[in-house]
Amino acid sequence: MASGEKTSDQPLSQTTEDLLAAAVEAIGGATREGQLAMAQAVTRAFDTQRHLAVQAGTGTGKSLAYLVPAFLHAQRTGSTVVVSTATIALQRQLVERDLPRLADALEPLMERRPTFAILKGRNNYACLHKLALDSDAPEALIEEDNLSRIGKEVKRVAEWAQETETGDRDDLSPGVSDLVWRQVSVTSAECLGAVRCPHGESCFAQLAREEAGKVDVVVTNHALLAIDALSEVNILPEHSAVVIDEAHELDGRITSVATNVISGRALTLAARRAGKLGADKAVLEDVVDDVNAALAIEEPGRWETITPPARAAFEGLSRALSRTRMAIGDAPPGESENDPEKFAERGNLRNHLGELEDAVDRILSVFDEDDPAKHRDVVWLTRNERDDDAVSVAPLSVAPLLSTSLFDATPVVLTSATLTVGGNFNAMAAAWGLPEGSWDHLDAGTPFNPRKSGILYTAKHLPTPGREGLSPQTLDEIAELITAAGGRTLALFSSRKAAEQAAKETRKRLPFDIFLQGEDTTGALVDKFAKSENSCLFGTLTLWQGVDVPGSSCSLVIIDRIPFPRPDDPLLQARAAAADAAGRSGFMEVSATHAALLLAQGTGRLLRSVHDKGVIAVLDNRLVTKRYGAFLRKSLLPYWETTDPDVVRGALRRLVAS
Repeated sequence: MASGEKTSDQPLSQTTEDLLAAAVEAIGGATREGQLAMAQAVTRAFDTQRHLAVQAGTGTGKSLAYLVPAFLHAQRTGSTVVVSTATIALQRQLVERDLPRLADALEPLMERRPTFAILKGRNNYACLHKLALDSDAPEALIEEDNLSRIGKEVKRVAEWAQETETGDRDDLSPGVSDLVWRQVSVTSAECLGAVRCPHGESCFAQLAREEAGKVDVVVTNHALLAIDALSEVNILPEHSAVVIDEAHELDGRITSVATNVISGRALTLAARRAGKLGADKAVLEDVVDDVNAALAIEEPGRWETITPPARAAFEGLSRALSRTRMAIGDAPPGESENDPEKFAERGNLRNHLGELEDAVDRILSVFDEDDPAKHRDVVWLTRNERDDDAVSVAPLSVAPLLSTSLFDATPVVLTSATLTVGGNFNAMAAAWGLPEGSWDHLDAGTPFNPRKSGILYTAKHLPTPGREGLSPQTLDEIAELITAAGGRTLALFSSRKAAEQAAKETRKRLPFDIFLQGEDTTGALVDKFAKSENSCLFGTLTLWQGVDVPGSSCSLVIIDRIPFPRPDDPLLQARAAAADAAGRSGFMEVSATHAALLLAQGTGRLLRSVHDKGVIAVLDNRLVTKRYGAFLRKSLLPYWETTDPDVVRGALRRLVAS
């Protein structure tokens, strides 16, 4: 969606190099070769309308390296540049720290002060229409024993909505639970639209979008970028370029947005809501029983074909959803004026039922093709003892979607600290669907010297990890390494069970504080770990990517095993099978690539500043004994490597002594 031109008084004469130098000086930083090379490459990408993949290691200063060219491009062309992030943490860092400081630094050198705004999904903003008449939440949405407590919370949000200028959930203090927030917000699919909604002119989400269209840089998230790229409606403001930070997360986030789920619980709730609006809820409830009965006799996992009972149940469900949607479709005369809350609920539910119907039809359409090798979507059944069975449908690959919806409109810059897999960008480019010949790449490097600062130790002598938990030898190794390091350890595990086992055993043997993920909020645990130099932090997947603790508090990173995906993951199974069928290696393309990216993220927790030193200990001998181990190691920074435990323990003791 290219932006219309916003005229500037005169062309800007400043160069990227001038503006970057001013920005670095203003924030008290130092000139970095990789940062300058990246900023120049981003500027060329914008100017030549080519896509760009940039790997920029920790400490490169990549935020400035793309924000400076973004401001320059926006003001030169009178347009908007979209910056998308995967995590709330980076989004907040950009909006609350990096962008204000950068605007201050560049204002004297540009035609006007650089401007920016944040744009979130519609469900992050309070919906004035939902709050218009009654502060009690719709009873159909809440269990009866929660009504009083939920009602009070919703009333508090309603009072806040009359005072706030943003309606943004993050600005509500103290906050409310997800359950409460769902009663006062709507998704994009549920929204009535600014034209139909009586509160359209004062809608918080609409005002945020209008404001975003007036600024140079709009910060958003991958999910909203995905919705904008995949839907027929423009969610983001018109823009002339896109920067995707944390681009290693793009495939997963796009896949998540493009995945539909059908569950008995969701259908029952929809039937209950329809009954409140005058429809016969039995139309849907009766079919839900048929669906649940059909799913009960199916095996969990991927469906390469559909059985006659399951097909019949889903065909009946499609008809029931259509009938229910039509039954609530038209509001009685005067409802929008006399009962606006009910009118809003009618529109919300109609849209929701349409989404469910589309999901069911999408599931059925997969099996219109008899050959599983030709399926473009993957369907699987998840069995949950605590909840109803659920059937999901997801794209086999998001590459075709992105190739025609994201990369055909504007130049896109994709950046992260970890983008090269096996030493090149090809795997990520294929996953994204970057059109061949349309993109360039740059490895901006890192200001660190990995060979001098970090040791990559593979415990070759340990038994190969199995499914029965951590071996006694592995537990001994963990205790010995932590002792040598004097605590100061971040231990990353492939499962919660392994993290808990290691914490339990290590607490028995060692005098150091062992913080375990799940015993407090992740933020609080990371803060304790950073402030207590001899402590340890044990955790799972979120810690592989979310911990930034420079200094001596993190001198040892332990990784219990190569983080291959679960072998029973239906979507990754299907993607590997498709690669094998095409004559490629499904294991290398899917499992090894997944593991390489996570290993790069996990090992990247060690060196967070130019002064950091330490050891990465991988307790999985396959990193050096299997052929794919070389591929995985080539995806990491070039650390000094060893398999000798005595060398590593000696290095850790010397580090403590110094």
